[in-house]
Amino acid sequence: MAESSQTQQQPPKAPLGGLARKLIQLGLLTEADAFIVTEEATGQNVPFVSKLIAKQLIEPRKLATVCSQEFGLPLFDLASLDYDYTPKELIKAPLMIKNHAFPLFKRGNRLFIAISDPTNLRALDEMKYQANMNTEGIIVEEDKLIAAIEKILAAQEVASLGSLDDADLEGLDISSEDEAGGPTTFDPEDAPIIRFVNKILLDAINSGASDIHFEPYEKTFRIRFRQDGILYEHASPPVTLAGRISVRLKVMARLDISERRLPQDGRFKMRLSNSRSIDFRINSCPTLFGEKIVMRVLDPMSAKLGIDALGFFDFQQELFLKALKQPQGMILVTGPTGSGKTITLYTALNILNTPELNISTCEDPIEINLPGINQLSVNVKAGLTFAAALRAFLRQDPDVIMVGEIRDLETAEIGIKAAQTGHLVLSTIHTNSAFDCIARLMNMGIPSYNLATSISLVIGQRLARKLCFFCRKEQDIPDHALLEAGFTEAEIAEQKAQNIKIFGPVGCEKCKDGYKGRTGIYEVMPVSLEMGKLIMKGTSAIELSKLAQEEGVWTMRRSALRKLQEGATSLTEINRVTKD
Repeated sequence: MAESSQTQQQPPKAPLGGLARKLIQLGLLTEADAFIVTEEATGQNVPFVSKLIAKQLIEPRKLATVCSQEFGLPLFDLASLDYDYTPKELIKAPLMIKNHAFPLFKRGNRLFIAISDPTNLRALDEMKYQANMNTEGIIVEEDKLIAAIEKILAAQEVASLGSLDDADLEGLDISSEDEAGGPTTFDPEDAPIIRFVNKILLDAINSGASDIHFEPYEKTFRIRFRQDGILYEHASPPVTLAGRISVRLKVMARLDISERRLPQDGRFKMRLSNSRSIDFRINSCPTLFGEKIVMRVLDPMSAKLGIDALGFFDFQQELFLKALKQPQGMILVTGPTGSGKTITLYTALNILNTPELNISTCEDPIEINLPGINQLSVNVKAGLTFAAALRAFLRQDPDVIMVGEIRDLETAEIGIKAAQTGHLVLSTIHTNSAFDCIARLMNMGIPSYNLATSISLVIGQRLARKLCFFCRKEQDIPDHALLEAGFTEAEIAEQKAQNIKIFGPVGCEKCKDGYKGRTGIYEVMPVSLEMGKLIMKGTSAIELSKLAQEEGVWTMRRSALRKLQEGATSLTEINRVTKD
């Protein structure tokens, strides 16, 4: 009887929905797991899909595909979305959070809503009421939906700072990150300078600038922002303020304001809200008419956009992910300064960052803080070089090691040995292309047999400005110009047959000179068996490039031409960032 009463006291199982039954039918979910997830989702008042992904019972892409097919809703990949063009102003942030959805785009009086759970009808109804428009659901992947909502909310927080009054600008939470720690304090007499500097920093964040240049000259003082890789003048305050602005910036970074003869480095954090902060890395350098100060704007959100946002073609992305899944070997990213190497490495670290792996990085300096990863900053004066850090890492039971840059033979040798002894090593090196990378390491003194057995993948990259979707204009480029650009006659004929259009920049209020944002251009070279044999012979970069292309590797120029055909950028831009 006791056993019978216990059975009667057990609550009835929550009924399974149509999606759960479909997943069971397809063999993607067991019946037991389906009941558990349904009960937990109901009890916690969260969507079934969200709970399913949180428990890692099914891949987000597979689940989104099933939802789309089962409920007859279109499937959309958020990796291709430009968030600047979403009608996010139609829906308030609390409603996006509450309903786990956000507006994708509008067509006439219809508003298309990104959802991951097709049974989430409440989201469509409430957003229909708030926007006063008819709403339609579009299925997206759950993990990308979470990231998208976070990005939109963060962007709204930054945008809201543009309307702050003087008191708010003066009181922004700005703190240094040196040994002293804690927020800085200011003289009330400097309030106008404080407000001006804070406004410049907020303008840089709002415009998506990557660097800020404060440049004093004999009779002028200019402030420039680097946007999408190009410097634009932003302001020209009176030259008499140059010294006070310089002091204010150095105080924020806790640099020595009395030292004006030597370069100094520092960093500080601007906290925009409880969940949003921006790091600034600062360098002062004495010039003829005062100190020139350059600041790097470091947004932690940029490292969390995901691999789809980098701009790889599908086959290149597969090669990259395949190399990241290997337990050992070396992945090298190469390119000039400002080509996006760091973001590529940080994206890889985010993919690898799981509780099962011990990941350590050695950087100069640390650009973005990544929770769950052990990050170390080089200190040459104290004897902490890349090589010394690598030696220490190898005694820390690592699975993955990231070295900011291979600069010398000692660092290269230790990294190569680590890759040969069961560790996955990620690093960067400065060469013009992926094919030149092997020759550069050989010139450093690394034996060819070590390179052939340790390097698994080399990525060469550049960043090209993307054309503004709103104002780009079709261009009629003559055949001889296309041939000079690198197209073959067969490709030009195919382009005409398929009516592929090539666009150029125009310029409008939503962009800068016809461009908005940047996309990566890559050459992804896996080191195959045949390539390893060629490296063992001490091959040249030219021979290596020839074999790689025979094996299907796209050169950077070929990747750039494909971006041109896709309408992502212009012929002028790919000529600026790549060469034959």
